[in-house]
Amino acid sequence: MTVVGEIPTLPAIVTGFVRHGRSVPIRHAFRHRMYQWLVDLDDLPRLPRYLRPLARFEVRDHLNGRGPTIKASLERFLASQGVQYDGRVLMLANARVFGYVFDPITVFWCVDSPYVVAEVHNTYGERHAYLLAPDADGTAETAKAFYVSPFNDVSGDYHLRFELNRERVRVEVSLSHGSRATFGASFDGVPRPATRRAMLAAAVRMPLMPQRVSALIRLHGVWLWARRLRVRKRPAHSLQEGLR
Repeated sequence: MTVVGEIPTLPAIVTGFVRHGRSVPIRHAFRHRMYQWLVDLDDLPRLPRYLRPLARFEVRDHLNGRGPTIKASLERFLASQGVQYDGRVLMLANARVFGYVFDPITVFWCVDSPYVVAEVHNTYGERHAYLLAPDADGTAETAKAFYVSPFNDVSGDYHLRFELNRERVRVEVSLSHGSRATFGASFDGVPRPATRRAMLAAAVRMPLMPQRVSALIRLHGVWLWARRLRVRKRPAHSLQEGLR
């Protein structure tokens, strides 16, 4: 099983911090407060009409984008990788806010299986999914296969770690070249039931969350560009099997 410990009450709002750190050739690190949603794909939130602009989960935002549901898209991707699975799936993701979403990484825990799927999105509207089989400590490794940052080419290896229980949700990603880690990112948060009050509190304290995520990515990118960090050419992107 991919989840060790008790699953939080769902749907949940996970509030915490995202951290990024780059070590070469320029050192740059930041930490920002944010929230994400943790949901069961078989029981997505049913929000009252007045709250729907603050959180929507749409099929087009994940995997092949055609559905008919997000879970159906995930099952199709898994089948393309030789995995047949129709059990419980938990998704950690940003929701659409006022019609907009940007989700750098969506994590799908296939609870009754050894598998986790990490779906990565870049700011060019492209996406790529990694099928992972974490060990008992929640760690997994995979070769990088997708252009994300204009300052990194498509080389190196990812080391990932996942943790999900009633008290904590954590996702760590580090990129290494050879024996040297060159970049790391993480989200570490506390899940709380997504009551109407909790939703409104998150929206007031951290308004326009996906818009803010997108803006901050570009702001930090401008900072690095201004310091003459080399921009790597973006290769032509072709959709992988299962996302076509």
